[in-house]
Amino acid sequence: MGVERFLKDQIRLPTAPAIAARILKAVRDENDSYQSLAAVIATDPALAAKLLAVANSSLYSSPHEVIRIEQAITILGLNSVKNIALSFSVVRSLGKPNASGFDFSRFLKRSVTGAVAAEMIGNRIGRLNMDFFSSALLQDVGMLVFALVAPEEYSQVMDEVATSDEHLSVLEKQRFGCDHQELGAEVLRHWGLPESLCLPILHHHRFSQPADEYRLAADLLYLADRMASLYHGFHSAERVMEIKELLREWFELTEDASDELIDAVAKRASEMLTIYDIDSASMKPYSQLLQEANLELGRLNLSYEQLVMELKQAQARSDKLATELKDANGKLREMVSRDGLTGLYNHRHFQEMLLKEVHEAARYKRSLTLILFDVDHFKNVNDVYGHPAGDAVLKNIAAFVAGMVRASDLVARYGGEEFAVILPETPSREAVILAERIRRGVEAMEVVVGEAVIRVTVSLGVSTFPGNDTGDAKGALIESADQALYAAKRNGRNRLMVAR
Repeated sequence: MGVERFLKDQIRLPTAPAIAARILKAVRDENDSYQSLAAVIATDPALAAKLLAVANSSLYSSPHEVIRIEQAITILGLNSVKNIALSFSVVRSLGKPNASGFDFSRFLKRSVTGAVAAEMIGNRIGRLNMDFFSSALLQDVGMLVFALVAPEEYSQVMDEVATSDEHLSVLEKQRFGCDHQELGAEVLRHWGLPESLCLPILHHHRFSQPADEYRLAADLLYLADRMASLYHGFHSAERVMEIKELLREWFELTEDASDELIDAVAKRASEMLTIYDIDSASMKPYSQLLQEANLELGRLNLSYEQLVMELKQAQARSDKLATELKDANGKLREMVSRDGLTGLYNHRHFQEMLLKEVHEAARYKRSLTLILFDVDHFKNVNDVYGHPAGDAVLKNIAAFVAGMVRASDLVARYGGEEFAVILPETPSREAVILAERIRRGVEAMEVVVGEAVIRVTVSLGVSTFPGNDTGDAKGALIESADQALYAAKRNGRNRLMVAR
């Protein structure tokens, strides 16, 4: 539906300020005198006071105090009077939207700053007494209408703008079927304003080109919008470079002339905002912003040695924290990988490391042997001496075996009373020797629990990786060691068997 949605009878659009319409009519009427225009302005005391304030400001530097509206019109000129009256009455008439995501104060500042910029650029290129000020002032009125008529929806659009790379106009069209350019131009036509105001607004983001007679005005609005966003958006060096490049390309302004113009816009806009009772505290000429940045940089340079020292100290603290964090993470990983009773590696870690060692053995053609063993008749230990005694037996066996292997080997509690030993780069013959030492050592072990002396034996199965990683080599290695273990049990226990 687009713009039509906002022109329906059931949706109440903001009406054109009556005083602004009368002033525009008086300015367009060549037969009207300054006195009749003054009479129109006098009907609005607040507007009259603002007009006199502008005439007495430093912008016009009148040698005498201006106390009559006719005097103010003479000093300011018809076009300036029209612009001031229009800006003041429109801002006052439209009021503040209730859309939570719409920053009305920033909208006003951008509008007035853009209007000042457009008029000053127009004056700089010799195009006086045109509607640049009014067009720029009203170029974003469509945004205000969105916020007044559809506050909740437009608040959502404002939220999207903050988190999206899409241009505001694109998001508006997706949501409403039209953007603020189209809506603003149509609303101004609805108010009876001339096409010389409406058409440049319709094209001010330069997504499309207007007729040649309105192209200059549309380009000026685009530039004015860029300047306004410079002072009421991000102080971006890229934005300044864009503005300077356009001033050079379109109007042949030198860099010095562009710098002077950009600064002058801030000074005049700040005074205009003050006259309209809009906070202008944050408005500073761009050259002042750069100067303050350079002064801050100079202050920092004076303490360079201190900064270097602080940086070194911060780096040392950072390195220390990183080391402590690394150690803490290592300890945490170790805790997660260990069996709580015996302190050996747990079943999960055993599975991970055996898979790694199988891949390494296959890749580098190395030997790899696995020993699985468990405690013979361990249930009897628990039944006769109790589970604490059984735990003591398991811990003693774990400590004994862990003390017999190399640093490169891995001993794990496979589950219950069953243990596993991974022996990288170890052929079957050497693994059998170690397994026999384990069997004899456990057989000779005495575990004292209270007044009881507990002796146990173990049965062991030995399996060597064949050297080729085909299918589930890890699973096959475990299965063959397990079969050898149970063969040892079937053959009388307290013995070892080697898998074929």
